[in-house]
Amino acid sequence: MTEFSATLKAIGYVENEFDDSTPASRLRSSESTLVLDPELVPGLTGLEAGQRILVLFYFHRTEGYELLQHPRGDAGCPKRGVFALRSPRRPNPIGLTDVELLAVDKNRLRVRGLDALNGTPVLDIKPA
Repeated sequence: MTEFSATLKAIGYVENEFDDSTPASRLRSSESTLVLDPELVPGLTGLEAGQRILVLFYFHRTEGYELLQHPRGDAGCPKRGVFALRSPRRPNPIGLTDVELLAVDKNRLRVRGLDALNGTPVLDIKPA
């Protein structure tokens, strides 16, 4: 396999009430705010409330990974491959969630459906 290295710069971070591990269903039913670098505001042109957007983020608090894991950490479920799961414990700890855009206010995007914790670095936003 060819070695490859990449450097990514966060474009912002997540603000919400969840500082600790929380069930994904609770995270997704709550609202979060994406706080972007103010210099990037022109890049938000064309985004409007009601749209679906993809948020790419970095699982900054995860350590290591396993190629086989129990889904949602439930030992009662058979192990599956990490690439068949949404687990944060991955070779490249990058998350992707399709969210509903509720509002855009300058460099702040209010969303519903994000499964990321408070302070999570945001890497990119794309239309869904």
